[in-house]
Amino acid sequence: MAVSAEVSSSRVTAEAEAMCPHRLVMEHVTSRWGVLVLIELLDRPYRFSELRRAIGEVRQVSEKMLAQTLQTLERDGLVHRDAKPVIPPRVDYSLTDLGREAAEQVRGLARWTQDRLEKVLAAREAYDTAKGRAGAAEVPGPAPSVRP
Repeated sequence: MAVSAEVSSSRVTAEAEAMCPHRLVMEHVTSRWGVLVLIELLDRPYRFSELRRAIGEVRQVSEKMLAQTLQTLERDGLVHRDAKPVIPPRVDYSLTDLGREAAEQVRGLARWTQDRLEKVLAAREAYDTAKGRAGAAEVPGPAPSVRP
């Protein structure tokens, strides 16, 4: 049963890639973890555990999700994985030129979001009040810090 679900899932992904590849790339770049990985890697290359800790300052990410995100971004040509043949193994992750371009764009959007959060919250409050949904506004969690 799991194998058929896996095959079905990969078929759906392949069909989505063929029909709308730019949308899929945008999903990868703007995913919950994709955004945080790209912004963090703008500063410098990271080892896996360092990157997980750095992202963990904003939100906890599981090893599995971080590995999947890095692999997806690597496949898209945004992240470079440098495995050094040493003991213990050392793997560094950095941005490619393409990844740096994407990360700059994502960081700009993150800055805009951070700068305009009060206006967005006020608009939500006004909307909820007008619709008679007092107290329906989401309580925002800590916003990711965006470094220059």
